Amino acid sequence: MAAAEPARPRRTSSRSAGEGTEQDTNAHRRPAPRRRPGTPGPAAAMRAAAEQLAELLGRLPDSVSSLKPTEDGWVAQVEVVELERIPDTTSVMASYRVALDEEGELISYERTRRYSRGMIDRPT
Repeated sequence: MAAAEPARPRRTSSRSAGEGTEQDTNAHRRPAPRRRPGTPGPAAAMRAAAEQLAELLGRLPDSVSSLKPTEDGWVAQVEVVELERIPDTTSVMASYRVALDEEGELISYERTRRYSRGMIDRPT
């Protein structure tokens, strides 16, 4: 069994709080995405995508696997159980691409993939 590496000391700044330059402060931050007023945030967009797709399909979504902002709103990838089987790892899943407008209303959806729950993605 290998010996554990010693903990690395934390870096501390010689500057006291508030003395950093604006460039130092902004160097580690990503710019905040600009949303128009009334545009739902990421959490609200995820809920909207899942709820509206469930209403159309008549099935409850299992998860939202991705969410990306677009110029027109949001695009989400939502995973849904299409056919439950025993054992659960053999259940048939589907992945849907869901497009939402700026207000979080569903404007389109498309099934992009079907797979068994126990299937692992392999690099191509």
